[in-house]
Amino acid sequence: MSTSAIATPGGSRRSRRRTPAGEAHRLLPGPLLAIITVGLCVLVLVPILYIVLASLNTDVGVAEGEFWPSSFSGESYTKIWTTAGLSTGILNSLLVCGLVAVASALLGTVTAYVLVRYTFVGRVTILRGLVGLQSIPGTLMLLPVFVLFSSAGTYFGVTVIGTRWGLFVAYLTFALPFSTWVMVTYLRGLPRELEEAGRVDGASTLTILFRIIVPLSLPAIVVSGIFAFLLGWNDVLFASVLTRPETQTAAVALQIFGTTQEGGALPVYSQMMAAALVCAAPVVLLYLLFQRYLVGGLTAGGVK
Repeated sequence: MSTSAIATPGGSRRSRRRTPAGEAHRLLPGPLLAIITVGLCVLVLVPILYIVLASLNTDVGVAEGEFWPSSFSGESYTKIWTTAGLSTGILNSLLVCGLVAVASALLGTVTAYVLVRYTFVGRVTILRGLVGLQSIPGTLMLLPVFVLFSSAGTYFGVTVIGTRWGLFVAYLTFALPFSTWVMVTYLRGLPRELEEAGRVDGASTLTILFRIIVPLSLPAIVVSGIFAFLLGWNDVLFASVLTRPETQTAAVALQIFGTTQEGGALPVYSQMMAAALVCAAPVVLLYLLFQRYLVGGLTAGGVK
């Protein structure tokens, strides 16, 4: 049998492989797919465009219903630092959420490595518990967490409520199970031969973990860290209960600023839009910096 005869069936099989774009065109006609795509983009981009234009407008112009500003002005971006008090809130959010992201990613990686590579009593129960914890609403945990932190101050003389580290512990409690499960899913797809090669060369378990596993798991680590960061950045419920004015986060500061403007003679809509964009900027920047890791981390583990 000639080489061309052998290569032809393989080439035909490769030609029959479906790509995601080909699947989309197979399910929907081309014109309908284009209409749906444009419609979804409009639904997402028009509100964002309105917020940007309103932040560059005056408060009077936004109150009068102007979509396109009659005069562009960046004055709202300078006023919000005094009227909304965003400087302290953003600093606290970056500090607390950044530490939560790093701690949950590192602890989740170490915990997932033990759960995936070692067999011990209770291992399956822990894995099931990680999944079960994701179904518990955070609102149900607000009162128990508040009572627990208050008891720590009463019985141990340790002030937890109103501190940044208390908020850090609360966020880490909710972020760690998700980060661990993300890493468990990812580490299951890494071949054991890499670790065995390291052990042949005399590497210890910690050396294998931090010199082999961590570099290969960087996409999943970034994903778990970003989701942990977002959990704290978007939270208002726990931050409003567990903080004081000097330790409040950006989400709480934005909520208070919006609430104080309700019922006023002339709500400062332009400043509210500017404050919302400023609070969203760190998250957008985070996604832009780590987008290539996000794509790899979210898709890895789904296909073996």
